[in-house]
Amino acid sequence: MRPLEGIKVLDMSRVLAGPFAGRILSDLGAEVVKVEPPEGDVTRSWGKVRAGLAGYYTQQNIGKRNVCVDLRTEGGAELVLRLAAEADVVIENFRPGVMKKYGLAYENLRLVNEKLVMLSISGFGQEGPESGRAAYAPILHGESGWLHRSAEWNNHPVIDLNLSAADTNASLHGTIGLLAALRVAEQTGEGQHIDMCMLDAFLATDDASHVGLDDLRYTAAGGLVWKGVDGPVLTAGDFRWIWKQLHQVHGLEDNAPPNSDIPTKREYREQAINSFLSSFASRAEMYEALDACNLAWGDIKTTAEAYESPTAQFRGSSVAVNARDGSTRRVAQTPYRFSKSQSGLSSNAVAPYRGEHNSEVLNDWLGVSHHEVNALLEAGVLLEQNPPEETTSEQT
Repeated sequence: MRPLEGIKVLDMSRVLAGPFAGRILSDLGAEVVKVEPPEGDVTRSWGKVRAGLAGYYTQQNIGKRNVCVDLRTEGGAELVLRLAAEADVVIENFRPGVMKKYGLAYENLRLVNEKLVMLSISGFGQEGPESGRAAYAPILHGESGWLHRSAEWNNHPVIDLNLSAADTNASLHGTIGLLAALRVAEQTGEGQHIDMCMLDAFLATDDASHVGLDDLRYTAAGGLVWKGVDGPVLTAGDFRWIWKQLHQVHGLEDNAPPNSDIPTKREYREQAINSFLSSFASRAEMYEALDACNLAWGDIKTTAEAYESPTAQFRGSSVAVNARDGSTRRVAQTPYRFSKSQSGLSSNAVAPYRGEHNSEVLNDWLGVSHHEVNALLEAGVLLEQNPPEETTSEQT
């Protein structure tokens, strides 16, 4: 049995911060229905498109069912309100004020479902002086102090992360808050609204927040990259500790001129380490030398290589799923491994087309007849996407 079986989730979110939270809940056993607008989630065109389904969209929405509703039509918001009345959870990441515009704010939803837990993810919170600002991950990377500190630590120009850490942090913290609120709802019969601010989530997850709060200049540089045998090798830890271990275990000397200042000594010591790690006949021997010093080391791999690593292979970090074009495609597996419960994607999981499950969901949740579904389609409240004829294309 999966931990969240029996939980119904209405996922009204798009792109990453909300959909990732919905994907986690789905992999943990919740029944997740994605409510998508007629124009579709923008991620439907991100990455390799196979059978009309892009890799990015598949990654965040596989395993969900899909209802396509146009909130701008008469009856659209009312239909979502009816679905919310049957749900345990609603997830949304619109800019603050949008849900209220359609009469779907938490204050509206709780009137039809007092046990409902609603997760709202936004850049700067639902209220406050900056709540109306548009926010994507790069904006929060800059606003959180991370980019400035990274540039300062590593003495390089300000360069953004090449992953959406602000989004995924908000997803994870939002999911934790959501699960806690579900526990309260079980005990009290009352749901609640979770206001997850991406800036809050990023600051709370930053293990070096104490630096700014204590007005310090943190000098740690993170991992250090060295010239190794057949390519670079990464070590983690303070440079002084790394040098001490290599000096004591392998007898490295820096050969710096007498009375050299600290920057000069470090330069010579870095040269000594690079020469030492480049001197071995094989990478295996280089690894053994680092292990002898009790130093943490790692290869700098591509993402594809990471998924082929012994650990990722052993743990099933990706799974081959139905690509809906007669073959399979690989998707990242969520990392939860329980001793007794089930979790994760099955090989027959698929990503949904827009409106693919209109009839199925409305019948299951609301008892709506096919006749009423057809009427909603004719009125433009619902939309159904026909699976495209093309099967594969590359998009960025």
